[in-house]
Amino acid sequence: MPALRIENLKKSYGTVPVLKGINLAVENGDVVAVIGRSGSGKSTMLRCINGLEPFQEGSIVVAGHRLDQSRANLRDLRKEVGMVFQSYNLFPHLSVAENIMLAPRVVKGLPRDQRELLVRDVLSRVGLAEKASAYPDELSGGQQQRVAIARSLAMKPKVMLFDEVTSALDPELTGEVLKTIAELAEAGMTMVLVTHEMGFARRVATRTVFMHEGKIWEEGPSAQIFAHPATPELRSFIATDLK
Repeated sequence: MPALRIENLKKSYGTVPVLKGINLAVENGDVVAVIGRSGSGKSTMLRCINGLEPFQEGSIVVAGHRLDQSRANLRDLRKEVGMVFQSYNLFPHLSVAENIMLAPRVVKGLPRDQRELLVRDVLSRVGLAEKASAYPDELSGGQQQRVAIARSLAMKPKVMLFDEVTSALDPELTGEVLKTIAELAEAGMTMVLVTHEMGFARRVATRTVFMHEGKIWEEGPSAQIFAHPATPELRSFIATDLK
């Protein structure tokens, strides 16, 4: 079974269609970059996958959990599907360790000694082992985003979703976050990333999906997509990015 299967996904805001029949399969271990212009439906698709947005038609199966119009089983789904947003969403009054421990304690009931081991493990994975006792406002934007990634990893997800996680960061901080994501990819994490970082998509993503006007316009191996775009829309999009 694929890690993620989307069939005929349709989503509208009122009378305005945003997703117009999305079909996508992501295999275990795939790293899929989702690219496209603003308003093409990329982030909306990601939010539907994690149950944050209701949709009108179609179905989503992610990490073995089925989502449909009933939106049942969201709690079980979110135990196994992590999501990292553009904004870090860290609790400012909690330390880095406390931010990371919160969900394993509340959702999984993990005892304190196991939570402390988990914090050390996930902070090491994102290169912030020494920051467990720091507070969010003592960290750079890039460090806060890496803590947000560590917080998602603490739930041991089967699939990770990233929604333009570097768009609020300057180039240096963007680099450190992308390095962390690349290391997760090398370790075999299944990921879907909405990103404007075309170079990163080329280098790290096993597949790239180009969305246009609420549809998947093109998809395929990243090297092929970038070297030989099949449609004028993708050629234009890539050319604009290279200018």
